[in-house]
Formats: sequence, C-alpha cells, structure tokens
Amino acid sequence: MNCKQLLTTCLLWVSFSTGVIAQVPVPDTSAVTQSRPAVASAAPPEDRPKTSHYLKRAVLPSAVLIAAGISTIKGNGFYSSYDASRDAREAFPNFSTTLDDYLFFVPIVGLYGFNLFSSQNKHDIRRQTGLVLASGVLTTLMVYPTKILTAQERPNGLPRAFPSGHTAYAFTIAAIVDKEFRGKSKWISIGSYTIASATGVMRVLNNEHWMADVLAGAGVGILSVNTVYFVHDRIMRNKGLNSSVMPTVLPNGKMGLGFVLQF
Repeated sequence: MNCKQLLTTCLLWVSFSTGVIAQVPVPDTSAVTQSRPAVASAAPPEDRPKTSHYLKRAVLPSAVLIAAGISTIKGNGFYSSYDASRDAREAFPNFSTTLDDYLFFVPIVGLYGFNLFSSQNKHDIRRQTGLVLASGVLTTLMVYPTKILTAQERPNGLPRAFPSGHTAYAFTIAAIVDKEFRGKSKWISIGSYTIASATGVMRVLNNEHWMADVLAGAGVGILSVNTVYFVHDRIMRNKGLNSSVMPTVLPNGKMGLGFVLQF
C-alpha cells in the first residue's frame, strides 16, 4: 500500500474522529438521571442544557465534518473524493461486502440490551424509543432532500450520493448510545462510534459513496441527535415517569427481572 492509499483510510478515520472526540467526554456521573425521581415541573433553568454547550459539542464538530465533505466533493480540495475513491479501489480492488447494510444496527441492539442490565442509562426505555424515532426522522429530513437537491452521482454511477444515508443513520445510532450510556463507560461510546466509522469507510471501499458523502453523513447524524436531545432536555427534562429494568433474584431463588417505576 503506497502513501496515497494509506492516506485514504487515515483521512477518513481522522475526519470521523474530529466528531467522535468532541462527542465522548470523560464519564460524567451528573448525566445519570435514572436515580433521580422525576417531577411534574420542568427543571430549573440552571439545570437545563446550555446553548454554548450544544454549539460546542454538536454544531461545531458537525460543521467540521460537513465542511470537510463539501470541500472534497469529487475534484475539489487537496485530496479530493476522486483521489480517495481511486486509491481505495487500488488498495482493495476485490473488496465487496454487504456488512455495511447491517453493521450500523448493532449499537441499537446494544442500546436496548443494556437497558436490561444497567441502571445507568439516561432515560427510561419508552423515552429512549421516542428520542430514537425523533432523531431518525430529523436525520431523514436532512439527508434525503439534500440528496435530491445536490443530485450528486455516486462513484458506481447511481444517483443521489450526497450525503450518505447509511453513514448518517450509523452516526445517529452511535450518538444516541453515547448520550444514553456515556455515564456508564466511555468504551460503549467509543465502540458505537467505531462501528459507525467502519460503516462509512466500507461505503467508500464498496464504491457506493464518495469520501465527501460519508463525512457529511457523519456530521448530519451527530447534529440530528444532539439537536433532538437539546430540545428535549430544554422542554421535557424531569417530566413524566422514569423506569428501569434490572436482573433480580425471585423469592423461589430463580433469576428474574425487576421493574422499578419512579414518579
């Protein structure tokens, strides 16, 4: 593998890391709200997410990724998407897999799986589901109109390249897992973002997308989730019910599941 080919993979991973590093802080136990009783009124203003925090951790890394994508569209930039696609195909001429169609669902399976064994998720499972659906809808509203408006052709000749929907949804799911379980372990967040990044890289290696498409898709996913959580926490924080499911020992000595509902 020559220097340019090595640069292809490195540039993708480093660019993704720009967003990932901004999203994965040292575990913060203040983010664990499961142990707090929910109250009927909104949280005090000082407990609500700050706009500056949202701009720093959501808008800025997303803007960097999207701008990096736009700057490398096809023949643009010092190292363009044409260059990356050509070098990727030269480095891995026989690469072909459908794994990128399914891999990004792994973190969402983990999200619901963790709920069975952890009390450190940020929200109860019903609210998580609502946030997942809202984030997915926002991602869709950002991705598909942009695909139609930009009308970029994929490297394999198919239409609607920019941005990559697979990558956008992969980073949407990864960002949700990060939001819900960063208080438990930073490795859960890092693992989820690694899977999302691998999805984007495979889209390029499969000749399905340009580097520009996957960089922009990653930015869209991160921005969508952080926007939904920001709005949710400003309006709905500490409202409604919090619930948790955890392993327990039944009176007969057998293992079972316990359900706790806090008002």
